[in-house]
Amino acid sequence: MKQTLITFLFALTTFCVSAQYFEGNVVYQNTYKSKSPAIKDEQLNAMMGTRQDYYVKGGDYKSETNGQFMVWQLYVNKDNKLYSKLANSQAVLWNDGATNPDTVLGSELHKAAVKILGYVCDELVLNCKSGIQKYYFSAKLPVDSKLYTQHQFGNYYAYLQKARAVPLKIIIENTQFTMESTATEVKPMKLSQSMFMLPEGTQTAKSPY
Repeated sequence: MKQTLITFLFALTTFCVSAQYFEGNVVYQNTYKSKSPAIKDEQLNAMMGTRQDYYVKGGDYKSETNGQFMVWQLYVNKDNKLYSKLANSQAVLWNDGATNPDTVLGSELHKAAVKILGYVCDELVLNCKSGIQKYYFSAKLPVDSKLYTQHQFGNYYAYLQKARAVPLKIIIENTQFTMESTATEVKPMKLSQSMFMLPEGTQTAKSPY
């Protein structure tokens, strides 16, 4: 009886700890503005997609877009790899999460900067070698940042280390374009772990990008 009670309490505690973190789907509307005379805004938006469905469960996430170039991305925590499915590549390309060609030079945090979908959001500005990255987030949509300590690629842990939450708006500005991604829906839900697994028989290759 005592053993059963201890097991139950442990399971309950584990559930309560994991339940405090956001699990579900966030839908974003994305817009791109090109800085290159060789490509128009419309082309860039069509290539990268104007809608993004982001799913997160624990230390894994998946992003699906309606782009003609980028189809989906999947981060598998146990591999510390970001897998990308491009429309023009049969193989799914992967990047090592431990690598990062960019560098964060400094950061600024501004409290209660904006309200998005009813959430009061702080603003985190990362001044990077590649340009400026701005993130808007609410503590009401928390992420366990400890699960992403190895995810340096794309400055992801640099963001999560300070924000510890799902972003509701992102502005990325570099020499090629400005991207603005704003959440239009936040849907907490239980997700199947199978969503965060590569389809059986998937051919993979290291990304040249």
